[in-house]
Amino acid sequence: MARASQDSSSKWHSHWTKKVGNEDDEVPIFKSSNTIEEEKMENVKSHVGMSTPKKKLPAVAVAGLRSVLAALGKNQSSLPLGLGSRVVGTLFGYRRGHVHFAFQKDPNSPPAFLIELATPISGLVREMASGLVRIALECDKKKEEEKKAVRLQEEPMWRTYCNGKKCGFATRKECGPKEWKLLKAVEPISMGAGVLPGCATEAGADGELMYMRAKFERIVGSRDSEAFYMMNPDSNGAPELSIYLLRV
Repeated sequence: MARASQDSSSKWHSHWTKKVGNEDDEVPIFKSSNTIEEEKMENVKSHVGMSTPKKKLPAVAVAGLRSVLAALGKNQSSLPLGLGSRVVGTLFGYRRGHVHFAFQKDPNSPPAFLIELATPISGLVREMASGLVRIALECDKKKEEEKKAVRLQEEPMWRTYCNGKKCGFATRKECGPKEWKLLKAVEPISMGAGVLPGCATEAGADGELMYMRAKFERIVGSRDSEAFYMMNPDSNGAPELSIYLLRV
């Protein structure tokens, strides 16, 4: 891999009260039928107005609105973690360490999918130098009684296959300070490969961290299958790297 980074790109939620005044009027001894009927109507109106729970209805409506907004807020909170049809993919690892894959919605967002493979990065580099690389990550479907609403990208453990050969297991990781520091360091790079200086105490003698960064096309087959194809600048060329997520 070259030491120089390539291609920089730009970075990118009435109350109205009817106060009825009661006025004391003189009550006549004799009332006409029209007067009696009018008083009856006024009594009915007064009774209805006093018995209607004006404050309860708005309270119920507000409570319902709050519950709906809370549900929407919970759903919205997970949206930034989702991925679209075009994602940023970063492969990285120390020379004597394991391969890490990170997929981001855009260069500024936290990774929605970050895994660590058991494969050494030196071995993956050799595979990529020999031609096209296909990496399949498989996990088991839960039994009916154990099923939960777990997204495919949130599965914690994967069996790994590289070009048909079994390569141990991969585990899902949370993005910590070290991983985020690396992703921020390569944020301006839209596509390229290189080496970053690292910490020798963490990764052997040289402590150099290798990376490859590119845009990937994401295709969702079902809730149990997704594929990521590296977008080659040469439109006539096949993707050099493809990653498949399968729940079987």
